[in-house]
Amino acid sequence: MASAADFRLTVTGKDGLPIEDAVVELLSEIPSEASPASTTLHNMSQKNRTFIPFVMAVTKDEKVTFPNLDRTRHHVYSFSPAKPFELKLYVGTPREPLVFDRPGVVAIGCNIHDYMQAFIYVSESPYVAVTDTGGAAVLAGLPKGNFRIKVWHPWQVGGQVESTVTLPAASPDSQIVIDIQRQEKPAPPPAGFGGFGL
Repeated sequence: MASAADFRLTVTGKDGLPIEDAVVELLSEIPSEASPASTTLHNMSQKNRTFIPFVMAVTKDEKVTFPNLDRTRHHVYSFSPAKPFELKLYVGTPREPLVFDRPGVVAIGCNIHDYMQAFIYVSESPYVAVTDTGGAAVLAGLPKGNFRIKVWHPWQVGGQVESTVTLPAASPDSQIVIDIQRQEKPAPPPAGFGGFGL
């Protein structure tokens, strides 16, 4: 199947400003043959009592490891139906990565540091990306055909936004506007307010 040009989508808010950390997923209307098992290993680090990245997108059945780069121990967990898990108090890198085998959104927290928060979006499609600081996501090597576009952000108001596109498109650049309640990313409190023991 011939490949289309790279597809670039810019996500903005109703205020016209770019939105970082939005997940862009493209789903083909034509069922594809089963892909070989992915060997991609993603890292969601803990550094300075912050999850990095804040939002991660993975394809179903890919693996994620959670290295703790701080001196203090973390207790990483999720109650989300897509991947409930618990990594009890540890430093360094857990021995085995976790397989995210069910599509959906996985909210991540730390049982020791309540302000730590992150999200893993598990995609049904291999065509998924997260927007950068300019609100742009680029998906490469897409086949020709009709696609459903899904856009998700943790601060989104009113649910996931969907659209469609036919590739190759007349223009490789598209834009979607979503409604979000802008806020600051999770961050540790200042020193003196529990900010010790990095």
